[in-house]
Amino acid sequence: MSMPRALLSDARLYLCTDARRRQGDLPAFLDAVLSSGVDIVQLRDKGMEAAEELEHLAVFAEACRRHGSFLAVNDRADVAHAIGSDVLHLGQGDLPVPAARAVIGEDVVVGRSTHAESEVDAAVAEPGVDYFCTGPCWPTPTKPGRHAPGLDLVRYAASLDQRRPWFAIGGIDAGNLDEVLDAGARRVVVVRAITEATDPAAATAELAERIRARTGA
Repeated sequence: MSMPRALLSDARLYLCTDARRRQGDLPAFLDAVLSSGVDIVQLRDKGMEAAEELEHLAVFAEACRRHGSFLAVNDRADVAHAIGSDVLHLGQGDLPVPAARAVIGEDVVVGRSTHAESEVDAAVAEPGVDYFCTGPCWPTPTKPGRHAPGLDLVRYAASLDQRRPWFAIGGIDAGNLDEVLDAGARRVVVVRAITEATDPAAATAELAERIRARTGA
């Protein structure tokens, strides 16, 4: 097992964030959250040209190196290859996994989004997939108009006898985290719970501590 895949099993808190162009604080923000408990960080900022995305990802990559965290690229195998990311996350409408692997090789961790039981089943069995995400648990403005399968999908994923790591995603915050963990999740993806927090480091630390206390990690 490669080092990224070995460490993935210990990951508990996965953050998706934009490039903080409005706030103008990307390096400080990344240092704050990565030092406080974020294990994987993904740049999710739709509509960027590849050159601009790579410019921002260089800041992410340097922060991840300093803190020993994973860098994830969303959707684009070419960008993941260019920046040398640890993780490529693919949605249901993105490149097929074999095509992505042809670009990024075999060492990069590949994740899949799932929104239904049939998609969870496919992600569990699909060659080349290292982890998957289930959700949204609640409707979220990050994915406007997307049906939220809710905690039933989390419970379904938790009921399966399989070894791939998986994360619950979609509208998760400090107020509903216990519901997600009660449904069987042991790893979560968050966005606004950290990116919109007055104190991102404190918000990260609270989430990370509560997840690890519940999961024994």
